[in-house]
Amino acid sequence: MVVETASGSFLVKLRGAAQGIPPLIAELIVAELATALSLPVPERALITLDEDVPSLDRNDELEVVLANSHGMNLGFRFLARATDLAARDVAGLDPEWAARVLWLDGLVMNPDRTARNPNVLLWQRRPWLVDHGAALSFQYDWSSVTEQSPREPGFDVQAHLLFASSARMRQSDAELTAILKRDVLSSAVAAVPADFLQAAFPNADPERLRAAYAAFLWKRLKAPRPFVEA
Repeated sequence: MVVETASGSFLVKLRGAAQGIPPLIAELIVAELATALSLPVPERALITLDEDVPSLDRNDELEVVLANSHGMNLGFRFLARATDLAARDVAGLDPEWAARVLWLDGLVMNPDRTARNPNVLLWQRRPWLVDHGAALSFQYDWSSVTEQSPREPGFDVQAHLLFASSARMRQSDAELTAILKRDVLSSAVAAVPADFLQAAFPNADPERLRAAYAAFLWKRLKAPRPFVEA
């Protein structure tokens, strides 16, 4: 849903959509990590929708979702005239960029960047990463998370849109691991508002949840990294 604000147009991910708020949490954390790794992601903003927000779309299903989305939602800067990356464009992508994206998707266990669903936009002659709501799937069942969970591959590299040579992946692995220090992970998780955490997990303390997200990713970054080995 595109929303017009005083700061411009934003594509808003609604809290009342099918899977609720956890995808918004994943979107924020992955976007913050991508930014830390110098991978372009649209600007983020928290968008509050009032009960009387007007809509030009008369779709009944959207009206129901809007009715369940009053309050804080997540917006991404709308990239006007952006185009979807086509399969034929993949070969022309910078190999270093592709390796960095592949590495990030492995870290956050993102299953949703495939030939059928690239989730890459071309805008101003650059590829931009979008739609990371399916990442961090462990958050849907915290009770099943164990010390071993972050060490599982959790990522099907064969299904991924992009390819990188082993040498390129080793180079990217060394470079990106050096960037994602524990304070960077904590900063990325801190971007998630308490409103989202409390609504998604009403019986948990937001600060403890933030620490749990950061700890999972930190353990996943310990060598040998399972997603690189895969």
